[in-house]
Amino acid sequence: MLMAFNWQTFRTRTLTAAVFVVVMLAGLLINRWTFFILFSVIHFGCWWEYLKLIRIIAGKKYLLYSIFGLIYISLPIVLLIVLRNLHQVSNENYDLGKTVPLALIFSLWINDTMAYIVGSLIGKTPMTKISPKKTWEGTIGGIILCVVVMIFIGNLMGLKSFDSICIASISSIAGTFGDLLESKLKRMAGVKDSGHIMPGHGGFLDRFDSLLVATPFVWSYVYFFMQ
Repeated sequence: MLMAFNWQTFRTRTLTAAVFVVVMLAGLLINRWTFFILFSVIHFGCWWEYLKLIRIIAGKKYLLYSIFGLIYISLPIVLLIVLRNLHQVSNENYDLGKTVPLALIFSLWINDTMAYIVGSLIGKTPMTKISPKKTWEGTIGGIILCVVVMIFIGNLMGLKSFDSICIASISSIAGTFGDLLESKLKRMAGVKDSGHIMPGHGGFLDRFDSLLVATPFVWSYVYFFMQ
């Protein structure tokens, strides 16, 4: 059975996503300090919600399980700040420190939006019990459309088409696993959202779950193949 397309939910999610992109752009483009401050706030928010989930899941033993948060939350934030501080590539006309985080953020936003639209319109095959509303049609369609769109956006930002394809593919695939990981944590904790700060998207973890998992993989690609 096709999943009904909810225009009200879509409008709410789109508005929140648009605000998200504006905030990311401001943090990225103004200077390195605004980027650092922005992601310091995100870092704190993600940790706050993560610890609440872990307390529910692990009870008194939550301190032992919270160590995972260093890998799940802190490491990606540090790597994202490292990406922001990369210098301009020699013989190229773009600044990696500005372009790559922007391409990563755009890829995740486009993939999330396209996967939702495609899944809502033609989604038939559930992907996993962890996230019942996620379908294979939506997931695959989101990845493909993300890559196509990012080829054009990447070219406008100065990225080579191959790099745009790789960053979009890595971000979309890894981001999907990030979404599933956070859904698993919420399912284990018995909650719908990790928080309520972002209408249509829930809390910090709900919004940045994909970014947390995708960042280390994008950083690895940039470090080994783009510098």
